Amino acid sequence: MDDKASRHAARMAKKKAVIDATIAQASLEKGLLLVLTGNGKGKSSSAFGMVARALGHGMKVGVAQFIKGSSEQRGGCPATGEEAFFSSQPGVEWHVLGEGFTWDTQDLERDIATARRGWEVARRLLRDPDIGLVVLDELTYLLSYGWLDTASVLADLAARPPMQHVVVTGRAALQALLDAADTVSEIADVKHAYRAGVKAQAGVDL
Repeated sequence: MDDKASRHAARMAKKKAVIDATIAQASLEKGLLLVLTGNGKGKSSSAFGMVARALGHGMKVGVAQFIKGSSEQRGGCPATGEEAFFSSQPGVEWHVLGEGFTWDTQDLERDIATARRGWEVARRLLRDPDIGLVVLDELTYLLSYGWLDTASVLADLAARPPMQHVVVTGRAALQALLDAADTVSEIADVKHAYRAGVKAQAGVDL
C-alpha cells in the first residue's frame, strides 16, 4: 500500500472510531417532534418521505393537512401526488382539513373555525397509540396567524403517546415550537423556477 493509500486508511479508521463512539452514546429511544421550516421548497416533500419510511417499517401513519382544500372542493381531485398515492395505502389515515390560504377564502372567522375543527382531528391522531407517525402539514401557519392557541397545541404534542413521532411543516415556525422540537431543519430558498415564470409541475411541485 502506497503512502497516500495508507494515510487515507488511517484517517478513515480514526473517523470511524469517532462516529462509532458517537452512535454508541445515542441509546435513548423516544417519540420525536421534528419541525421542517424555512422559505425553501421541500418541507412537505421531506415529511412525506418519512411517511414512506414509516410504512416500510410497518408503522401506521396519520396525516393532517391544514390550509390545503379538500378533494371535494376540487371536484374530487387530489391536490398533490402524495395525497393521491398515500391516502389509498393501508395503514394511512389522511385528512385534508383546510379550505385554501386566507387570501383564497377572504373570511377570517371562517378560517379560524376551520383551523379549530381541523385541530380536533389532529388531536385524535395525537392520542392514538397505534399511530407511529403523525404529519401536521402546514401547521405553522395556524400558529403564526394566531388561529390556534400555541400553548394548547404544544400541550397536545407533549401529551402524545411516548413513542409517537410527529413532523410539523410550514414557514415561519414560532420559537416556542422550535424550542419544543427534538429536530429542526430550516430549508433555505436559493432559487425557484416559479420566479422565472414556470408554473408548478406535477411530480415535482404537486
